[in-house]
Amino acid sequence: MIRDRFAPSPTGNVHVGSLRTALYNYLFAKKNNGQFLLRLEDTDRTRYEEGAVENLLGALMVTGVVPDEGLFEEDGKIVQKGDYGPYIQSERLEIYKKYIDQLLENGQAYYCFCTKERLDEVREKQKRAGETPRYDGHCRNLPREEVEARVAAGEPYVIRLKLPEDHVVTFDDAVRGRIEINTNDLDDQVLIKTDGFPTYHFAVVVDDHLMGITHVIRGEEWLPSTPKHVYLYECLGWEQPQYVHLSNILNDDHKKLSKRQGDVSVGDFLKKGYLPEALINFLALLGWSPEDEQEIFSMDELVEAFDLSRINKSGAVFDRAKLDWMNAHYIKELPIEELTARMIPYLVDAGYITEADIEKRMPWLEKVGELMRERLNYFAQVPEETKVLFDRNFEITDQESLDLLKEETVPVLFNALVEKITESDVVDTERAKAILKEIQKEHKAEKIKGKMLYMPTRIMLTGEMHGPDLTLIMDVLGKEELLLRLDRMRSMIH
Repeated sequence: MIRDRFAPSPTGNVHVGSLRTALYNYLFAKKNNGQFLLRLEDTDRTRYEEGAVENLLGALMVTGVVPDEGLFEEDGKIVQKGDYGPYIQSERLEIYKKYIDQLLENGQAYYCFCTKERLDEVREKQKRAGETPRYDGHCRNLPREEVEARVAAGEPYVIRLKLPEDHVVTFDDAVRGRIEINTNDLDDQVLIKTDGFPTYHFAVVVDDHLMGITHVIRGEEWLPSTPKHVYLYECLGWEQPQYVHLSNILNDDHKKLSKRQGDVSVGDFLKKGYLPEALINFLALLGWSPEDEQEIFSMDELVEAFDLSRINKSGAVFDRAKLDWMNAHYIKELPIEELTARMIPYLVDAGYITEADIEKRMPWLEKVGELMRERLNYFAQVPEETKVLFDRNFEITDQESLDLLKEETVPVLFNALVEKITESDVVDTERAKAILKEIQKEHKAEKIKGKMLYMPTRIMLTGEMHGPDLTLIMDVLGKEELLLRLDRMRSMIH
């Protein structure tokens, strides 16, 4: 059975690149009736951030990238489910000890007592000589008696992998093909740190083997380390998994996506009001392409279409305009009840409505939702886009609008609007259309039509020359508010 995993470190908010990695693992497992598990790689205790695990689980649950086994959150607690646990590396130290002892016993690993100061000095010398900085093997062949004495004396140490000389390490990558590296070009990497915790490089090999992982789908930043992982599989007599290294997601400047260019965490995008379905759809197409030109996919459609052979070797640019377009598509498709529900927190935060208003004003809020349906790329735009509906004390500042209100036909239009709205029982969309038609018909002589009908009306009612459908705005504002706004314009018009 195909088994793959997402194994992040708890070091902060989930990066969109990490979510894409999790998504590809999820899609591949589901496509092949396999299993997708979530493991926590928390052996670097210096980088651990409180709340990071909860943030991670929340991001996966909200976006639908749900594991089959591993870590879950239930009733506010982190739980582990599955037959291959523990799924938290810091709880697996005894397991790692067994295999490090095996490597030491077989002469495939060794104790290293070099201080940080010595290592820094060695690297500096190598740099000055134009060499690639790496460990110089100073402790590779210490006598067993000396090693045991220094360990017994409490001297700090790490345990390193003992690479053989001139040994070719080979593996196949599903994206990049066959890769061969000579151990003469590699470093004796640390397997166990001075704090007794394993490094990523050691723990990941042990965990992937014991958890039955058949495919390792991860970012290309791990590609240089993979030969060392493959050699560890050789040392331990285990079959290596199939590797799939994903290219980086890039900024507009074709450098790796970073915070310097804007939001990069899943939480940032969700907070801005990007829909989880849109974010998943967008990320799926960053580095993978379907066989046809389809761009909008449900999760089930992504599972059906996903194929490792169509993952691209080159990096994909994170096109924010494309994400906005895609999210706008999903917003347009929302039922009005959900669209309105998603708008409400932003209206409350902006102070436009209160929590107490929501229930009694829901029919009106749904009208606002319909008005915004074609206007929004993401929900954080709601306060700015709806401002004209909540602020009757707007100021008209652009010269083109001010000039238009000085046209000689505008007072006639103003009086006609006041008269027609006053004599109406209600002003809904249909009545608003009728009012504008009647004014156009009754004032043919003054040529109040087209631009000279719609633009001054919109400016008088909203302060803006352009915006959503005017009759919808009139419906949302309603008779009383329309008359209040026109009355406020009276002195400017006459």
